[in-house]
Amino acid sequence: MFTYSIKNIIEKIGEDPNREGLKETPERVERAYKEIFSGYSQNPKDLMKTFTEGTCHEMVILKNCEFYSTCEHHMFPFFGHISIGYIPNGKVIGISKLARLVDCFSKKMQIQERMTTEIADCIMNELGAKGVMVVCEGVHFCMRSRGVKKQDASMVTSAIRGSFSENDALRAEFLSLINA
Repeated sequence: MFTYSIKNIIEKIGEDPNREGLKETPERVERAYKEIFSGYSQNPKDLMKTFTEGTCHEMVILKNCEFYSTCEHHMFPFFGHISIGYIPNGKVIGISKLARLVDCFSKKMQIQERMTTEIADCIMNELGAKGVMVVCEGVHFCMRSRGVKKQDASMVTSAIRGSFSENDALRAEFLSLINA
């Protein structure tokens, strides 16, 4: 059924879905969409493997983790980097799990603001962190290729929770470390 819809789109834009280069395109698009939108089939709670051994009371940062997502308004890609900082509260999460958490939330149709907030809320709630800060910088293909066509524009969003929202020095330390 999905391949039929892709075939219809190909026809609507004025192409022949039966020409050699396009015959297998609906199946390729379906496989690509399964990967691009794999966040819908994941539960972020399943990624929250924590450790009490080796925990600390200082800031833990994942810096410049790349992400690829899809704008829910135009179904165009947006991509960039996310930095996450948190203050543990008796347990830490495996650093690769933070990267997988970014993938889980980014592989959906959405807006950047929601993705940033969902990542922060998940870490705060599931990890029980004392504080979380997430900064996301994204480049939106819908702004670059159509509409206003602003080639150098990027969008920055942040989500600030717990001790990061209460402590200016902590927030400043995080920002200086991710911008170093």
